Amino acid sequence: MRRIVMTLGVVAAAVTLVVSGPGSAYAAEGSLVVGGVEYVDPSGCYDTDSWPLTVDNYTDRPALVFAEPNCGGTPIEFVAPGASTVSEFGSSVYVP
Repeated sequence: MRRIVMTLGVVAAAVTLVVSGPGSAYAAEGSLVVGGVEYVDPSGCYDTDSWPLTVDNYTDRPALVFAEPNCGGTPIEFVAPGASTVSEFGSSVYVP
């Protein structure tokens, strides 16, 4: 049951990002640390070979974790602003 709720939450977040995407032409403010690499004012997709994938989101926007490279497929995790996660299956991270 918990996985279903988590999946629905990730899908809802992805839909929100897709719908709001065209209106948000600026990068997130802050830093995003993906697999130990810091990106300042990130925007777009970040691939990594780091395992397990660690994501520290110090931005003002949510980040989505994908199991496939190039942010392909369906997001598997949602990382809220100010939150962190460790993902066993993560391969890329997207910040709108």
